[in-house]
Amino acid sequence: MVTPRLVLILGDQLSEDLSALATADKTRDIVVMAEVDGETGYVPHHPKKIALVLSAMRHFAAGLEADGWTVAYSRLDDPDNSGTIPGELLRRADALGASDVIVTRPGEWRLIEALEDMPLKVRQLADDRFIASLAEFDAWAEGRKELRMEYFYRLMRRKTGLMMDGDDPAGGKWNYDHDNRKRAKADLLRSAPMQFTPDDVTEEVLALVEARFSDNFGALRPFHFAVTRGQALRALDHFVRNLLEGFGDYQDAMLRDDRFLHHSLLSPYINLGLLNPLEVCQRIEAAWREGHVPINAAEGFIRQIIGWREYMRGIYFREGPDYTGRNALNHDRALPWMYWGGETRMNCMAHSIGQTREEAYAHHIQRLMVTGNFALLAGIAPREVHEWYLAVYIDAYEWVEAPNVIGMSQWADGGMIASKPYVSSGNYINKMSDYCGDCAYSVKDKTGEQSCPFNTLYWHFLDRHRERFQGNHRMGMIYRTWDKMDEARRAEVLETASNFLGRMDAGEVV
Repeated sequence: MVTPRLVLILGDQLSEDLSALATADKTRDIVVMAEVDGETGYVPHHPKKIALVLSAMRHFAAGLEADGWTVAYSRLDDPDNSGTIPGELLRRADALGASDVIVTRPGEWRLIEALEDMPLKVRQLADDRFIASLAEFDAWAEGRKELRMEYFYRLMRRKTGLMMDGDDPAGGKWNYDHDNRKRAKADLLRSAPMQFTPDDVTEEVLALVEARFSDNFGALRPFHFAVTRGQALRALDHFVRNLLEGFGDYQDAMLRDDRFLHHSLLSPYINLGLLNPLEVCQRIEAAWREGHVPINAAEGFIRQIIGWREYMRGIYFREGPDYTGRNALNHDRALPWMYWGGETRMNCMAHSIGQTREEAYAHHIQRLMVTGNFALLAGIAPREVHEWYLAVYIDAYEWVEAPNVIGMSQWADGGMIASKPYVSSGNYINKMSDYCGDCAYSVKDKTGEQSCPFNTLYWHFLDRHRERFQGNHRMGMIYRTWDKMDEARRAEVLETASNFLGRMDAGEVV
């Protein structure tokens, strides 16, 4: 009798062409999939994210079985469930007499290390669902003084041929980001991302999540996410036909009463494995070449996937397991309760966090220039900021979330990703949103208790980190502006900011 091998498939590896499945033998090997407390609880995940992953896993397992695979599936409420991925592998190995495991390399260091430390022979295969291999990224990065995404993105454009005319970028430019900064207006005719009615499998998962995770931050219902590849493909088609055309122009805009604007909400499906990133980009490119969408919309979307997404993964694995603990600015303030739904008078924060609580989603500018910007200006400990983002967003997996937060948002890696901190006053938020109009604070005021906290915290941040940033060529003009202010004015700005932080630290509503 041939001893079976175990083929471990994780919750974010729901791809039919997964390297572990491609290597396995359907006639002898056994697929192991497990819903475990160790994965649902290592941070307090949003209930919608837990429900999405569990439902998608169950649907994927059913599809494998229909295709002839033998699947050993552990449900979260199975009485014999050990509660961890290694524990479930050991339990299945013991029951089946197996000692060999095949797995596509996980996307988080904690799981990679856990699998390496097992008394089984675990073979971790490269995750070839990405456009750039880790070796390819390292080869690009080796010897460079600055690892700027723009140059890596150009390499990926050449490799894939996406939006290329021979050796040149389509339209004569690599990047159309300058055209993608328009303020949006309310539009009752704007389409919304596609929604799906939960089937019986999903309803069963929702009941389980409701019973076990009701105390987690976030609303579970209504739940309208795709949970199968077929549904995800329909969501992609809907986005391309109805929303992509305006994506470029308004991708940075924020509106109180329109949470999605022209965003696709495809990232949860790409990160789960239900959609392949290259097939998504090829569909976007085709829409542009067929004349259905403008070049800035197609290029802006493709850059997010083959540029930022691939680049973030490369950084995460190149920098190693200690990356999430970096804190170049020595920020140590505790994450304020407002991030977990506590009351705040800041309208932009209230809307961005409230949307996160209800949707498990906020788009990149809300994450970077509202909640992330505030955390950086206020000096919040980057590890706490990182764990919050990992917990509350439906598309958050550490390989992509950590570099975005530790590097791009909080500058905790000392500038590896961002040449200067992504900080701004309230003026940027006012320019790109309608949040400021009825806020309790005045975005036009620079001092005093009613002034926008982003205004005074902006200068407070720059002042306390002057030694580090005054020599930055992109920040010299900012410091010259600060220096031209009257000394009494500067003192008033800093005092206003310090008073605000003091009230926040004391637990007052700010």
